Amino acid sequence: MKILESVRIALRALAANKMRAALTMLGIIIGVGAVITLMSAGEGVSVYITEQFQSMGSNLLFIMPGSMEQSRFAMPGMVAGGAELTLGDAQALQDPIRAPDVAAVCPEQFSSTVVSTGKRETVATVLGVPPVFEEVRNWPPEVGDFITQDDMNSRARVALLGKTVVENLFPDNPYPLDEMVKINGVPFRVIGILIEKGGSQMGDEDNVVLVPLTTAQTRLFPSRSRSGEYKVNVIIVEVVGEERIQAAKDEVAAILRERHHIDFSDDDDFSIISQEDILNVFGQITGVLTAFLGAIAGISLLVGGIGIMNIMLVSVTERTREIGLRKAVGARRRDILWQFLIEAMTLSLVGGMIGIGLGVLGAAIISALIDGFRAVVTPQSVILATTFSAAVGLFFGIYPARRASLLNPIDALRYE
Repeated sequence: MKILESVRIALRALAANKMRAALTMLGIIIGVGAVITLMSAGEGVSVYITEQFQSMGSNLLFIMPGSMEQSRFAMPGMVAGGAELTLGDAQALQDPIRAPDVAAVCPEQFSSTVVSTGKRETVATVLGVPPVFEEVRNWPPEVGDFITQDDMNSRARVALLGKTVVENLFPDNPYPLDEMVKINGVPFRVIGILIEKGGSQMGDEDNVVLVPLTTAQTRLFPSRSRSGEYKVNVIIVEVVGEERIQAAKDEVAAILRERHHIDFSDDDDFSIISQEDILNVFGQITGVLTAFLGAIAGISLLVGGIGIMNIMLVSVTERTREIGLRKAVGARRRDILWQFLIEAMTLSLVGGMIGIGLGVLGAAIISALIDGFRAVVTPQSVILATTFSAAVGLFFGIYPARRASLLNPIDALRYE
């Protein structure tokens, strides 16, 4: 029997029991829809994290005190073991001869502290930063001015506020330029309002106040190293190009090892982490999460496959006389096998096509319900779900089809 003829007979048999066929496909529809929706959500998380890190700036290296093992579960700068970074380290990295692949260096000192206006107060992260922070972190003010070198030299008491801080301290004034705020009891004049960054995997980035680095080191959080230099919590290095990141890492490591008097056989007392390193870690986490969600949704596909097997066995029983008659007029075993196998795969594939539409709709609903989040439907997830649904139809259709093909025509004709 030709394949097209088998397909025609299979579709005619399914059309004769439309409600039963629809209910049988329901498990496949829900399974495929769930797989695509959940995998799209997982892919959306991955894209969201990537976008968040890219918004921080491009081609960045983050240098933190302490070895990788020490800093793995600690905040930057909060590392035990006496490891420290200093302003002198940051200045040494600006040497164009020893570090030609370093475009800019941005040391930071930060602490969580109380910021108030007299009437209201809030707890925010206060960052001491140099003027290059605006370029390196890609974070300009929405209104007002950024910190200048004159502010650094004079240790000026000026500040830029993040959107969350503005909302907490000045609910009736979205642009409180030239207003006064107190940080640790020290008055500062507001010179700018930062553009909104939004929440991220690192918390609310808008709950921040920027002040000149020299002001933070002398007036707010004075802290010196054993050599007498001012300490910093983290040094951010901008590399000249993405292809030079590894070269810049090597240059930075060589300079810091020399400054910290580390022998060739000893481990570094600092960590150099690139954006790619961070994204790889998050990528592994989201990859496992996506696979886990897909596996959970795949269970419903298996349930749908069992439903197909069940209904096909019922169909074989109902059509026993038909099978006997077909065999009596010359149908071969493989013809009967193909007939029922194609019926099972048709149920699965049609259910899979409807499930794809349901999955895309589910991804769109998730994107609409969560602000700033976009579930991403990838061709890979669609192909995976469709292939899996076809495989389910094939696998669970083999036994009923084989059982039908093995029926004895004489016994089948006698069946009532």
